[in-house]
Amino acid sequence: MNYDSYKTILAERKNRILTLTLNRSEQLNAIDEELHEELSRIFYDVSSDKDTDVVILTGAGKAFCAGGDLEWINRMHGDPKAFARTVWEGKRIVNGLLDLEQPIIARLPGHAIGLGCTLALFCDLIYASEIAKLGDPHVSVGLVAGDGGAVIWPQLIGYPKAKEYLMTGDLLSAPQAQELGLINYSVSTEQLDVCVEAMAQRLANGATNAIKWTKVSINQGLKQVANAVLDTAFNFEAMSQMTQDHKIATEAFLNKEKPKFIGR
Repeated sequence: MNYDSYKTILAERKNRILTLTLNRSEQLNAIDEELHEELSRIFYDVSSDKDTDVVILTGAGKAFCAGGDLEWINRMHGDPKAFARTVWEGKRIVNGLLDLEQPIIARLPGHAIGLGCTLALFCDLIYASEIAKLGDPHVSVGLVAGDGGAVIWPQLIGYPKAKEYLMTGDLLSAPQAQELGLINYSVSTEQLDVCVEAMAQRLANGATNAIKWTKVSINQGLKQVANAVLDTAFNFEAMSQMTQDHKIATEAFLNKEKPKFIGR
């Protein structure tokens, strides 16, 4: 499998372990139109990659992913066609992760926010540097957590806590996320690569077919939940994308101001 066509995702292979790196480090790997489109394809390509048994998903530089690029999000305001395309790609991203047979390990060198957090949480194992923060602050920019957060958070930490964090947009430190069961491990920055590589090697050296098919079996229930929730969540996100509150929030954040919501 050749990944040279990807511009914002770097693919590197070491034996039968494939590392995918979100490669917009100057923007903290925030997801713009190009990266969003590539994420909607990459996991389907990896699923056909016969040379890969284990995948590591990470971000270049200090962050895993800062979520959606606010300039891109602001440009989409009031554009149903652009948002419809984004919704279609968003469903492919979630289902691409769920359908991927190879185990995928999220390596978080720093913050995982919004859609970035969703990407991490839909991976099979999640290792975060203790300095990382995780959260889904869609509501902070006047949006519904429609790109997967409403699916995966309740499955990992239960409905009461999921509602608290999704309705407030509050962030969690990596140690807090581990304690709640949102991620597998919070480790020191110095130990992050050691821990991730050890698990990747363990899985790659294991009974790979049994490991893959165990993952597929576990994900069947999660896929049913995801596809039941995603249409509703994305539809409400599309509605919230048309609101004045969303426009107010994105412009405020771009101007480094605090948004003043009006409830419309």
